[in-house]
Amino acid sequence: MKIASWNVNSVGARLPTVLNVLKDVSPDVVCLQEIKCETQKFPYLEIEDLGYNVIAHGQKSYNGVAILSKYQIEDVQTGLPGDEDDDQARYIEATILSETPCRVATIYLPNGNPRPGPKYDYKLDWMKRLKARAAELLKAEEPLILAGDYNCIPRDEDCWDPAVWADDALIFPDTRAAFRELLWLGLVDAFEVRDARGHQYTFWDYQRGAWQKDHGIRIDHLLLSPQAADRLESVAIHKVARAMEKPSDHVPIIGEFSL
Repeated sequence: MKIASWNVNSVGARLPTVLNVLKDVSPDVVCLQEIKCETQKFPYLEIEDLGYNVIAHGQKSYNGVAILSKYQIEDVQTGLPGDEDDDQARYIEATILSETPCRVATIYLPNGNPRPGPKYDYKLDWMKRLKARAAELLKAEEPLILAGDYNCIPRDEDCWDPAVWADDALIFPDTRAAFRELLWLGLVDAFEVRDARGHQYTFWDYQRGAWQKDHGIRIDHLLLSPQAADRLESVAIHKVARAMEKPSDHVPIIGEFSL
């Protein structure tokens, strides 16, 4: 069973690319971020024609997340608990009724720049709320995959040049510390346990020839409960998506599981 996470940077603007990747890779479950459309304007018909069930949580022009699944979806939770006033569409979770059912969330964690300031405060608060939700979900002791764009560069070797990024919210020590706190709950970074090589990126900026120079960062992650980690067989970064026509600046990260 393949589970992919991908920040598509506008599903409407890049729909042909999205459809081509889905056809090429044929993941069973896809966690999308930054769909940048209202829920009712998601391209349900085009995605469903490829055999997917779809749930989406969107807003106009910004953010937005979705889960696509070739299996039945149930028990959907929209929005990250912990702040009733937070109206940004950044989180959705559901149970995927595969042969071994699993709980899956798609996460678009706030960028946090400029730092310091209210955007960075929001990022750290959001990470605290995510930690609380993850701790609650782990109590079920079931396969759990928290997939998404975490806007966090966990290690220096996950960045083409840490010195260039030193003051950025994605690499700042407080961000990394909050990410480690998630792992200390008992979650596992799928890439680190099945690959762990440095300089394997999931994002290349559109500016300054970043793609051509391989000036990338690894910020898209699959975090797993022990029950999911035990079933993880492989992890791959679908780098070729960045070279497609009208690409996202992110590429899918794909975990294969015996689920």
